[in-house]
Amino acid sequence: MVPSFVEALASGGNAPALLFPCRPVITYGELARRVGEQAELFGSEKRLIAIETYLSEHAIIAYLAALKRGHAVALLPPGDVAAASRFEEQYHPDIGFRRIGERWRTDHSGIPSADRLHPDLAVLLSTSGSTGLGKFVRLSEKNISANAEAIVQYLGLTISDRGALILPLHYSYGLSVLNSHLAARASLFVSGKSILEPGFIEGLRQNRCTNLAGVPYSFELLEQIGFRDESLPDLRMMTVAGGKLSPNLVRLCHSHLSKDDKELFVMYGQTEATARIAFVPPELVGENPDSIGVAIPDGELSLVDENGRTIGAADTVGELVYSGPNVTMGYASSRADLGRGAELTILKTGDLAVRKNCGLYRIVGRRSRLSKIAGLRIGHDALEHALSVRGINAAVSGDDKSIHAVYTSGHSEDAVRQALLDASGLTALHIRAQSVEALPRLASGKIDYEPLRTSLGQQQVRHVKSVHDAFREAFFPHRVCDDDSFVSLGGGSLRYVQLSLSLERILGYLPEDWEREPIAKLAVMRREKTETQSLGTDLIIRVSAILLVVIQHAALWPVPGGAAAMVMLIGYSLARFQSGNLLAGHHASVFRPLAAVLAPYYLIVAGYTIAWGEVPWASVFLVGNFGTADPADHTMLPFLYWFVEAYVQMTLIWAGLFAIPAVRRFARQDPFWFGVAFLVAALALRFIGPLAWPTGDRQIFTVPWVLYLSAFGWSLFFADNLSKKLLLLGAGAAIFPLVAYFGGNWIGSWIKYLLQFACLAALLFAPRIELPRKIVAWVLPISAASYHIYLFHRFVPELILLPMDGNLPAALLTTTAIIGGITIGLLVHEILKIALQWLATAKPIS
Repeated sequence: MVPSFVEALASGGNAPALLFPCRPVITYGELARRVGEQAELFGSEKRLIAIETYLSEHAIIAYLAALKRGHAVALLPPGDVAAASRFEEQYHPDIGFRRIGERWRTDHSGIPSADRLHPDLAVLLSTSGSTGLGKFVRLSEKNISANAEAIVQYLGLTISDRGALILPLHYSYGLSVLNSHLAARASLFVSGKSILEPGFIEGLRQNRCTNLAGVPYSFELLEQIGFRDESLPDLRMMTVAGGKLSPNLVRLCHSHLSKDDKELFVMYGQTEATARIAFVPPELVGENPDSIGVAIPDGELSLVDENGRTIGAADTVGELVYSGPNVTMGYASSRADLGRGAELTILKTGDLAVRKNCGLYRIVGRRSRLSKIAGLRIGHDALEHALSVRGINAAVSGDDKSIHAVYTSGHSEDAVRQALLDASGLTALHIRAQSVEALPRLASGKIDYEPLRTSLGQQQVRHVKSVHDAFREAFFPHRVCDDDSFVSLGGGSLRYVQLSLSLERILGYLPEDWEREPIAKLAVMRREKTETQSLGTDLIIRVSAILLVVIQHAALWPVPGGAAAMVMLIGYSLARFQSGNLLAGHHASVFRPLAAVLAPYYLIVAGYTIAWGEVPWASVFLVGNFGTADPADHTMLPFLYWFVEAYVQMTLIWAGLFAIPAVRRFARQDPFWFGVAFLVAALALRFIGPLAWPTGDRQIFTVPWVLYLSAFGWSLFFADNLSKKLLLLGAGAAIFPLVAYFGGNWIGSWIKYLLQFACLAALLFAPRIELPRKIVAWVLPISAASYHIYLFHRFVPELILLPMDGNLPAALLTTTAIIGGITIGLLVHEILKIALQWLATAKPIS
């Protein structure tokens, strides 16, 4: 028999069927003609045809042609020579349809087989858990047609729909997307691009796609590229299956789509049911983000206990069982199995589930992954979930004697064992845990439990605790694992300096571009120290800037410019460490470094509150630089602390800009030119701001006065070729004299802005400098403590040295103030670091 959607292709007439980039649209009439021609080449006697399933019109036409002639089709992964070879050895296909180079070839040279093919057999799909492609699911024409019609019905697909086909055709979900759209005479856009490739979203938009189907990983990638910020006016729904999408992401996607009356379909399926078994009605998704929903049309779900008895009560765990016309004929492991008829009427999914009072089903684990120890039934999936909640990335296996977890997340063995004990109720005698470099995975990306069952404990422990601990201390209380990097964790400039110092001590040097390397990779990059070390120019500028601030405040010399350089480094650090989060709209990660900035600041606010007996509210709310308060009446801290307020305000401005979808789109296209545009706008604000909001001499503490410097910092990081660098250098040569002239036109002003030009040139053309290690030994600690030096350096002359004022020579008093200011900042930094280390060690996992 021929599936109805294949038989009736020609009825679609001139309606579009398949769209490929840079190719003429294939109408249903054209598709029917080409399918008919290919069917003639395959012959009329029932054969087994193996097709390499590239997302190509040739593969799709060959698949439909084979079905049209009643052949059995085996859909194999594209370009996998080993898989094709194994299939040939086990199943002896009569015809192979594969791509060689850019040409498609029909190969009739298969080894003849005496084993007949069952008349109902239509499609062979590999089971998702099979590592050797030895086991296939046998699907009939009835299975395929019934599942396609059910999907059309509950998704409401019509001829006006256009789906985006991004999933592989040898995967049951991807194949069902093709079948269901053809059954509805809808069209499919096959972009050939991965989600992360430039132009993917634009392709959906230009081709007016109404729906997009993906697996959970697809949705995670869509989040990375800022999908929810894109305008897709024709999109009416998204569908997800192939694994559990996290409830948080379900809520995010549902909320985003429902705002515009669009729908999210969360679905559940297995290859043994052709593709799909259940779906959550879109109106129920928001309140049930962890459910798989109800059975598809013409299907039925139920739960059974260990004895096979049906469970009628709600919220009672049982094995999920499905029945319907899409249940597979059975399995095959060889050519001989292809002659057998249907052997299954119901599908025992192997998943443990509960039925909620509302009638929706929810998966809670896998039946086959259970241990029964000391009278307790222990679900391995439940243990993995309990560990994942605590930040432990692990695979759990076991038998009826013990539970074993291998993990990659860098926790101590004792911490993981304790988490397992808490979740299982077992004793320590039953629990083992082991750190491994990577969890074993199948080609599909799912965890491969077989080697864990057969060789528990054989993986070697990888000793990377020193590097991992450095990251853990820097990002406490945020959890870190071996796959994380400084950038992925959302690190800021202060943490960068701290980790630079730690990694230099642990590894013997600071690896190039270390901030983007995974922790696991850094752990093995140890080498002997040399006489010199390459150091980032930004660290040297940071040290120079803080020294200038301390010297100017102590000696009152006309050498301003340190704070301005630090403002430029704010933009540079945002570009270097936070651009990924900003461009993706992940504001929580952007704001995370503010905690390290504000914690010691508010300690100072508390100190002044106690000393004055009054609360400096303007400083509490970080608006002391607005010009509405005064340290003299104790409504704000001394003007020294304007930099903290400006830093927070600028961070909010940058984050606010990137909260606008249009801004993110512009910046993603070219972050350099976005920076230049921002520089122009900020420079206009520099001259207009003081006129619109006059604050007199206090204008130098305001964001309008300095924001353009952060725009310079952002732009110079993204200046990735000579022309861009020269453009910025020229802009600096024009802008800095201009602001020096209108900023007072005195020697200090000219020194300040000439220093900014020097910083700009250095960062553009000498981003790293080789220095003797003796100098580096001073640069790194001072750079790491620069913020704390800035906050606390004035306590030395204004508190500690105050009784000696007039009793010591002025030069000695000034020198002591400078050295003491740096020392107290180093001391505070070290005390806070030790406190964090203690907290990181003492805090239990939760």
